[in-house]
Amino acid sequence: MTPTLVREHLLHAGPAPRIDHGARARDWSEIQERMLVPLYEAVYERLGVGPGTRLLGLGCGSGLALLMAASRGAVLTGVEARAPERLALARQRLTPEADGTRAGDGRLARGGTRLVDGSPRDAADAADAETPAYNLVTAFEPIGCLAGDSEGLGELLAAATPLAARGAPVVLVGWGPPERCATSSVLRVATRLADPLRAAGSWRPALRDDLEEVAQRAGLRPDGSGRVACPFGYAGVDSALKGLLSTGLFDAAISATDQAQVDKEVTEALHPHRRADGTVWMPNVFRYLIARVP
Repeated sequence: MTPTLVREHLLHAGPAPRIDHGARARDWSEIQERMLVPLYEAVYERLGVGPGTRLLGLGCGSGLALLMAASRGAVLTGVEARAPERLALARQRLTPEADGTRAGDGRLARGGTRLVDGSPRDAADAADAETPAYNLVTAFEPIGCLAGDSEGLGELLAAATPLAARGAPVVLVGWGPPERCATSSVLRVATRLADPLRAAGSWRPALRDDLEEVAQRAGLRPDGSGRVACPFGYAGVDSALKGLLSTGLFDAAISATDQAQVDKEVTEALHPHRRADGTVWMPNVFRYLIARVP
């Protein structure tokens, strides 16, 4: 179904359910974002991120990955165009009120970190003329789970790579094979409920060469990859529901049905992953690709 037909379908189906993006952003930062910490750590360790690193973080969200890089001494720029609510939380994390830095426009934060509401081109406009080129670019938002997500990443890379030094690593991240990701069984609910909106952002299984195809289209040279275990662990089903919905992977399903239906079916899909003490545990594997700027 084309985007035009999808819009027409939604128009005839009635107004789309209202999503509280502020609450979603808080759920992401408080519950879900930490699930990817092993991935961030593995990438930073492999690439030796430290005081000499000038990092450009694409789709930086609420800033946990940036905060971890800053703790290693890196100088950072984070850009976020799609989720201003998450970016506002990143500014709270990276711009303490009492640190004495100038942050009136929301861009200059701790240790010179820049947070930009916009595209990588906007980050270039915000940078000082004497700022050297970035020597690391990260795109930590996992692809390979939403129809069309690789195209969006390609657009970001097209704008970002001209700002990076020759040979700089660019890190792309995706979901691992569905058989290695227990959460896949829950995410399939999104696809089933979102039909016939599958072309409009519903979940799909990750493909083996998703990351390589994006790198190739962006003119990047693959230079290594890795897999990292990132289990999703929650205090209970309610916490798991909030965390998973905060990813945005169920938004098309909510538009196609309603919030109550999605909540009900996701809750049911979580029950096989509930342990005796009431916690929810889903082992997952994520994959990263290191590609080089030519």
